Amino acid sequence: MFDMLFLKGIDMKLLVSAFLVFAACAVAQPAGGDASQNLAEEAKQAYTRVKNNILRAAEKMPETDYSFKAAPEVRPFSELLTHVTGAQFHACSLLTGAKPPAMPAADAKKADIQAALKASFDECDKAYDSVTAANQMETVGSGYMHHSRIGLLWYNVTHDNEMYGTMAVYMRLKGLVPPSSERR
Repeated sequence: MFDMLFLKGIDMKLLVSAFLVFAACAVAQPAGGDASQNLAEEAKQAYTRVKNNILRAAEKMPETDYSFKAAPEVRPFSELLTHVTGAQFHACSLLTGAKPPAMPAADAKKADIQAALKASFDECDKAYDSVTAANQMETVGSGYMHHSRIGLLWYNVTHDNEMYGTMAVYMRLKGLVPPSSERR
């Protein structure tokens, strides 16, 4: 009786199809062996995409608009970039052992902000290159930054994507097409 009440109104073909999909996923093995071997490479690929978008956004925004704020209570574009710079140095230096440098002031010249941003990406490049299938589950850091190596890479990717999304809004408000929306 319960089975009939539970299944009443459910399309049996849909139910069987869903079961088969879940079963196939449960037994599927990735080509080439253990999926954990690909985790660091997947993180690096995602990082490279957002890195390129942020660097291109920093270049594309005119220096006169680096002080632009989307609303009075939010950061100007320059501070979005210096925030990414600082956050990247903080996260990636946990993997490389480097000492994060001082950040440029938000009112610094575009070239100085871009140089610091590039340096933070250079440090993160080293961090992403240092994580392998063998060491990706080792933990580093402390407090809220206590993560596995692979977790720290994904933390950085997630933060960079969040900041790039905000930059894209600033660019649209200034009539610019964000790099990720440009025709390839």
